[in-house]
Amino acid sequence: MAQKKYLIAKLTSCLREDKIQLWKPPYTNEKKEAGEEMKELVQKYSSKLNINKNDTENMLEEIRCKAIERGTGNENFKVTGIARLDIYLPRRKSRKIPLETNLFITGKELRSQIAQEHALKENAIKIIINKKQLDLGKTLEDQGVTHNAKVMVLQLEQSDEETKRRVQEEELQCKKEKEINDKMQRTKKGLEILAEREEYLDPDSVPYLDIANQTGRSIEIPPQAKKALVLAMGYHEKGRALMKKKEYEIALPYLLDADKHFCECSTELLNTVDNYAVLQLDIVWCYFRLEQLDCLDDAEKKLSTAHSCFQRCYGENHERLIDIKGSYGREKVLFLRLYLLQGIGHYHSGREKEAAEYIQKASCLYKELSIDPDKVDRLSLLGFSEQEARLALRACQGNVEHAANLITNRREEKAQIRREERAKRRQRREDINTLKSMGYPERAAQVALHNTQGNLDQAFKFILDNPELLLEDDDDDSVATDQFQVSQESIDQLVYMGFSREAAEQALKVFKGNIHVASQTLAHYGGVLPASLQPSPDGSSPSEESTSSKDSPTESAEASSSSQTDEDMETDAVNEILEDIPEHEEDYLDLTLEEEEQIIHEYLSYIQVPQH
Repeated sequence: MAQKKYLIAKLTSCLREDKIQLWKPPYTNEKKEAGEEMKELVQKYSSKLNINKNDTENMLEEIRCKAIERGTGNENFKVTGIARLDIYLPRRKSRKIPLETNLFITGKELRSQIAQEHALKENAIKIIINKKQLDLGKTLEDQGVTHNAKVMVLQLEQSDEETKRRVQEEELQCKKEKEINDKMQRTKKGLEILAEREEYLDPDSVPYLDIANQTGRSIEIPPQAKKALVLAMGYHEKGRALMKKKEYEIALPYLLDADKHFCECSTELLNTVDNYAVLQLDIVWCYFRLEQLDCLDDAEKKLSTAHSCFQRCYGENHERLIDIKGSYGREKVLFLRLYLLQGIGHYHSGREKEAAEYIQKASCLYKELSIDPDKVDRLSLLGFSEQEARLALRACQGNVEHAANLITNRREEKAQIRREERAKRRQRREDINTLKSMGYPERAAQVALHNTQGNLDQAFKFILDNPELLLEDDDDDSVATDQFQVSQESIDQLVYMGFSREAAEQALKVFKGNIHVASQTLAHYGGVLPASLQPSPDGSSPSEESTSSKDSPTESAEASSSSQTDEDMETDAVNEILEDIPEHEEDYLDLTLEEEEQIIHEYLSYIQVPQH
């Protein structure tokens, strides 16, 4: 299949160079049949490219028929508005089929039509167009689908042997489809929850995601950018977990979601981390393993982007990596896969010389990075994991003693970083408790310390400058503000401090009798409560306005029950995400290279064996 693509690409290139249009006379007659001049072309290109004459004739005819088909479709679209879509079916049916339709049908209707015409189960396929999942509820036109678009069909079945007992199979597949969709929704929910959580939370009781640099230390990123980056990296990790299981059909939608969220990050940020480059590699690899590279029009661009990003992050000659890590042996696996994919792209485009160059580079790197299993066993006996052993051996060019020292040193560095991070979080918890002891709500303390980089004095002022933080409800306190009974003694204390009786009573009601918070707030605002804390004209308190849903005991009980259920669901969603996040920060560099070895040998055989 790959060889045929290569030869067709070579023939197409020759036709383009010679400015030959096969769909026009003299190569095509009025009846759209092949003209006599086609025989001359067969003879010419068979000799030029060293291809068998019969093969040359068949491939030229295929090129001619496709050109006529495309031209007819273009004319038809201009006149009738009926678009032609190229449907790339799952790899077990690996072929491209044209489909004619108007662009005003919904995604669901297109999916149904494809499933019906090609004996696929409608609920067991996903459709990718322009690197995006097809929205079943919107029309094709609204989703930017155009005439001649490439439509990739992913089959979500995880076994090709399930062909008997149709009723049971359909029930099983519907359940599987629902599980996959539910899992994607839980992934989205879990990532959104984790993206909103901050470093001041206690990681022992409330997990959160942190972003670290190549040494493992946390890095400061603006909140909005951090949310987009966490979502992007979370989807990427989910996709990578599925790729490890060879479940490429299910992995691809997660990777495309990650790509979408990475695009929301600033260019400056993307240029400083290698995550985006690795994602581009993973997307192209997925398409390749699904045998659908034809559906990825910008595969070459993605690989070029990855290469440029690696150079910016690692340095032109990997000097930044050497400064940070002391070596760049581990990252070479990324370049192996990059060169291999670039070589495959060149081969499929008919560029044999470039293909040979890149695949040879990949082959050389494979030989360099292959690990001796005995060395891995020796390091395992010292108490190191196989993953640690592989990564360290590649970093140390196979030297077992140096690898053992590297792993030991890295473990100590990580332990030190963890101690420092725990100390920072412990200090943050102490500062939060200090503000809580002064009567401020915990959430207000968290937000204030986060916005003031942990400065306790500035956090105190931040709370007073943002009084809406003080309105956050305490779930354990069911007494409404207007029903709170203020003691005369407390009012007298505030009046003694110089505040008016009316302002003192209002403040004490808002702050549920907390004299310290009430006095500090009144003093900060010149003896009166700020507008956001004052009761509205109808007599309702500000906290009542923000919690108007609590109208009856029944409604309150229902809300409580629902909240508990939601909390359980959120916990499950978060736990699913955490399961897919690897413990080792360099997990993405730990490739066994088994797939790469097989593919390198396959493509080297295409290049090295002469075509006759």
